[in-house]
Amino acid sequence: MTADFITPVIDDALTWGKVAATNAVSDIYAMGAKPLMAINLVGWNSEELPTELLSEVLEGANQVAEEAGFVIAGGHTVEDPEPKFGLAIVGEVDPKNLLRNSGFRENDLLILTKKLGVGVITTAIKNQESTEEATDAAIASMLRLNDQAAKIAIESGATGATDITGFGLLGHLGRAARESKVDVEINVSEVPILPDARDLALAGNLPGGSKRNLEWVEAQLDVGSVEDVDVHLLADAQTSGGLLFGVEPEEVETTLNKLIEAEHDAAVIGRMNSGSGMIRLSSQCK
Repeated sequence: MTADFITPVIDDALTWGKVAATNAVSDIYAMGAKPLMAINLVGWNSEELPTELLSEVLEGANQVAEEAGFVIAGGHTVEDPEPKFGLAIVGEVDPKNLLRNSGFRENDLLILTKKLGVGVITTAIKNQESTEEATDAAIASMLRLNDQAAKIAIESGATGATDITGFGLLGHLGRAARESKVDVEINVSEVPILPDARDLALAGNLPGGSKRNLEWVEAQLDVGSVEDVDVHLLADAQTSGGLLFGVEPEEVETTLNKLIEAEHDAAVIGRMNSGSGMIRLSSQCK
């Protein structure tokens, strides 16, 4: 079982409901599980926001549930000055297919299934500085379910996986490296980034959560000569981000081809080495 909820990342209520539901169910997929049933979690300012708007949010979530094959069976609403929405979800998993934060192995190559930069772009949207291309790309990314990516990860023999959400790539990777008792090398030039996200980050559209992510993982991090803006993008707080999982070298080509055929923006971004939780950034993995 997992639960997650978010504040609005975009003005359209239906789209927010879809994004929030897609984000919430991602934790289920990151464990190699299948979602079965959910309940809505709602914080709503009923004095300022009409119930018709909430109905649109709930409809967005229902559309995602139908696509993903699970049922939303009611929920709970509380008064909240700032609207929030998400789901608590129950899933099931075959124990032999269970994906864990602690399951990454030495010599695993790391595959990321979505581009980074959602946090920067949604911040730019709020600041009215985003581009149309960046906004459209971020919304499309947030609406993409991780179900196919998880299925492909299991087929590849992966044992370690995490979804990249609020703690950013570096935050989630830092936890996985510690729990798996390995070091990580990331080839920064191979990390996929959403259109215009780097320029928007350079313009100052860095969410506070991303900055905190970088502080949290700082003791584990060797940035080498990587530019600050790129380090911040690796720490960018994602909403409904992709999966990061490890595969043995001989499985990489087949796995990557499957993901690309399924229209994922997937890339091999680094590898796990022997160690105790350090993350080293470079322009070229050895």
